[in-house]
Amino acid sequence: MAITGSTSSRSTADASSLATGGGPVLLYDGTCGFCARSVQFVLRHERPDGTLRFARLEGPLGTALRSRHPALATIDSVLWYEPPTASSPERLLWRSRGALRVAHYLGGVWKFLASLGSLVPPPARDALYDWIARHRHELAADACLVPTPEQRARFID
Repeated sequence: MAITGSTSSRSTADASSLATGGGPVLLYDGTCGFCARSVQFVLRHERPDGTLRFARLEGPLGTALRSRHPALATIDSVLWYEPPTASSPERLLWRSRGALRVAHYLGGVWKFLASLGSLVPPPARDALYDWIARHRHELAADACLVPTPEQRARFID
């Protein structure tokens, strides 16, 4: 199966039960300083009523999603997950599509930039994303993600 950057499924296996409680989940590489800084960026720039939750790719939710969707086996940077609802199937976005969805979620100028980015053909966007993903450990020193108690409640694992 080719990785296209998004998928949806009507399955409600273990992954969706781990993500119960509403809203989308941003899965990130828990061993990556660049990824930890990216999560911190999202927490600093989101709207005050932010609903995004967070989980490590190496945690139970990330493991369940990757085992259920073989195309995700090589994904080790960022994954946007929307659990299934009564009216829609689960939704997974990765590579540039996931990053654009995060920017759209942030709103404001970031949403505008996501709209501009979506005009770039996916192969070009993914090439840039892949370059950043390959070099992410060199782009930022190790960072310790220390959320506030209020933010910590939004971390699944």
